[in-house]
Amino acid sequence: MNIDSISNGIVIDHITAGRGMKLYELLGLEKLDCSVAIIKNVHSEKLGKKDIIKIDSDIPVSLDVIGYVDPGVSINIIRNGKLIEKKRIEMPETLTNVIFCKNPRCITQTEQELKHVFRLTDRVNKVYRCIYCETKAN
Repeated sequence: MNIDSISNGIVIDHITAGRGMKLYELLGLEKLDCSVAIIKNVHSEKLGKKDIIKIDSDIPVSLDVIGYVDPGVSINIIRNGKLIEKKRIEMPETLTNVIFCKNPRCITQTEQELKHVFRLTDRVNKVYRCIYCETKAN
């Protein structure tokens, strides 16, 4: 299999196998007008298998979304065909409009202009709760 290298863009690497498509959807990558490669179940010394996403464009991506879906992922920034920066992504303390409260009694269900904000309440178990009603995110 041949996947072209990218000149200017982003490589999201060390994605837990099977989570690449969820990241693709939550980041809205289907809306881009550039090459995006999703490589699934690649052999990895550290993980056994992993997914990789290559974006052939210098676009902003939400680090909060990436940290929520798969903390520990690395982001590689490529300029002129060379790696210029590598970031390790952690779980964000808060998420705003990334996930949405499912509690029908939450104020976010009636006040539609309110942002859906979730706070990390348990890092070990990756639990986020709505700041308004304390409902656990699924």
